[in-house]
Amino acid sequence: MTDKTLKGQAAINALPRDRLLGEFSTWSADLCNLERDLARVEDHADIHHIDVADARFTPGFLFFPDLVARIAGLTARPIHVHLMVEAEIVEEQTRQFLDAGTDLVSVHAENGAAGLRALEIARTRGAAGGVVLRLETPVAAVEPFLPHVSFVTLLGTSIGVKGQSLSEKACDRLAEARALMRQAGREADIILAADGGIRHETVPRLREAGAETVVLGSLAYGDSDLAGRIAWLHGLKTKAA
Repeated sequence: MTDKTLKGQAAINALPRDRLLGEFSTWSADLCNLERDLARVEDHADIHHIDVADARFTPGFLFFPDLVARIAGLTARPIHVHLMVEAEIVEEQTRQFLDAGTDLVSVHAENGAAGLRALEIARTRGAAGGVVLRLETPVAAVEPFLPHVSFVTLLGTSIGVKGQSLSEKACDRLAEARALMRQAGREADIILAADGGIRHETVPRLREAGAETVVLGSLAYGDSDLAGRIAWLHGLKTKAA
């Protein structure tokens, strides 16, 4: 068991804002040796990113509350659960993953009013909230969520499928999201995240476009020199203004 000094919104507020963050996607860990992999990355990850999929909003199934509860007992890092689920279950899923110990719950803007209600559940429980956009959804769809979130995550590939190349639209969409955050007066309060198509050659482009965190899969779990990889990540600069 690992004790966490900060939990929920407090853990997210404590994340550094002066460098690019690394979210480590559990989907790319060795799931037969998950405890070993979590211990290996503990000193390098800023956040553990856990995808949840219902095989309706996305092509397949992904992780469940009992697994998150187990992970929460093994790490002092914040846990970010990304709910890729239909609107009719997003509120109940939010409750279940909060019970499991997640610090940040991100819902999809495509969930509409149900997503906003889920964020209110997270807020009343002391957790942070986030909003995610599918690649095909106009960036303006985040606007109703901006007063209520600490993270805005833009997918740079089709949802729920590993190994895709980054869309040519991804960097422009990050810039558009940042402009909306600025207009809402929340740029300093929201972390802008890029998820999907994260490769050695794409991360510098995403960082220059304004990404403040990237969701790392094989780029982290598959790197034999993880310390070197994260030092490289932290050194990347942004041109966003």
